This record gives sequence, C-alpha cells and structure tokens, in this order.
Amino acid sequence: MRIRVVFVVQNKGATVPFHHQYLLAQYIRSLVQSSHEYSENCPFYNFSGIKGQTKVSRNGLHFYSSKVTLVLASRSQTWIDFIIQKIFQQKEIKIGNLLLTPELVEQEIHHHLEDNVKYMCISPLVLCKPQDDTTYQAKKFIAPDLDVFSDLLYEATIERMAQTNEYSEEELISFSKFQLVPDEFYLKKIKEDQKKFARIYTLSDEKKQEVRGYTLPFTLYAPEKVQQFVLNCGLGTFSEEGYGMIDLVRPQGSTQRVEHYFKP
Repeated sequence: MRIRVVFVVQNKGATVPFHHQYLLAQYIRSLVQSSHEYSENCPFYNFSGIKGQTKVSRNGLHFYSSKVTLVLASRSQTWIDFIIQKIFQQKEIKIGNLLLTPELVEQEIHHHLEDNVKYMCISPLVLCKPQDDTTYQAKKFIAPDLDVFSDLLYEATIERMAQTNEYSEEELISFSKFQLVPDEFYLKKIKEDQKKFARIYTLSDEKKQEVRGYTLPFTLYAPEKVQQFVLNCGLGTFSEEGYGMIDLVRPQGSTQRVEHYFKP
C-alpha cells in the first residue's frame, strides 16, 4: 500500500539538508517506537524524500511551495493506518528547519503490473549492506549496466521476500527472472552534463555507516509479485532508512490513480 501525505509548509524558504533521508528515518522511527507492538514486530516499509518546489543553496534545499508531500509505503495497511494516526496527532513537525503541518492523505492505486515496468528513483538505491558485503565494498561504484548491479538487487529482494514468510520456496525460485536495465539516454545525458547519479550517503545509525546510493530511471524485468513487493517495500537495502523508494515513470501496463484516503 502506498500513500502520499500532504503537508502545509509553515515557513516558506526554510531549508533541509540535501540528503535528508536520515532525518525522516529518525522521525518515522520515533513514531514506530512509540508503540511496543510495532517496535518489536515492524513490517517492511519505505518512504521518499520530501517533495516540493525547491531552490538549491549552500545551506541545503529551500522549499518555496506552500505544500509538500511525503510518500510512504508498506505491505501492511495496519502499519500505514498507525503511522497516519501518529502523524496527525502532531500539529507541527520539524524536518531540518522546515516546519510542516499534516493536511491530508492520498492513496496510490496500482493494478496489473506487467513483467517489465519503467521506474524512477524517488530516493537512492543502495545495493548491499556493509556488514554483508564480502565481495563488493558498499561505497564502491558499480555501473548500472553491469550484471552484478542487478544481481545484488536481486539477492537483496529475494532475501527480504523470504523474510516475510508469505512466499513458498517454489515461488521464490520462480522469481529468478530479474533484470534491471538502466535508461541509456539518461546515463548518456548525465555523463555529457558532467553530473552525478551516484553519491555517498551516511546512514542514521550509531555507526554512521556510509553507502553508495544510485538515482536513475530504469526498466525492471521481474514477475508481477516481485514488482508489487518492490513498489510497496522498496528496492535494494535499507528501505526502512528511506532508501530504494521507486515510482512508476508512467502507468505502463498498469492503471494508476490517486484517491482521497484520510483527512482529519
């Protein structure tokens, strides 16, 4: 299940850091930890960065839109409802220097995903965890058009799907058709403009681990159940730190609509 929380900006022009996933992760974790049930047995979830009209300066991202959105996703509607309740119990939320008031919630509806879907990243993809990485350094750059790029994402996805205990061993084996193909035009354009699509990010845990995150459009070839899983739970690792959130480039082979879900 995917929702968009719409916030009213109370102080236009205020800033958040360029890479503010760790601030959002800390905020969402504080909501989760307020409930013993969810802190002990929390389902997979994922979230985007703050989306709105911005301007870049040395101090970070200045938000000039009157409203901003945050996309949240989870396999569990119960968890989504719990988080919504917690968010709307707060009259004012501070992320960096940005003061936000929750206004309403919209739900994204996706049906009939095909086995090849075009996505874009609305938070960076992380291929592997440093502690699990015996062959590739988590900060090492891996070109998205190499097979190992897809292989690492496949391994992370199947491992997480297995942890849900909702898929049989036979099903997991049947999900072996998995290939990520980056948008060649985008990569070429990025190279010509001398811009970056892969950067080093610091996680919000006590160890301050650093990982490389990738932000790019791509086509994912995978069975529909896998497409649904990554759309709701994120692609790659550290989804609960706000990494690996993807969105449809367009409703190719699927129907997508937004419905009102909640308003206090």
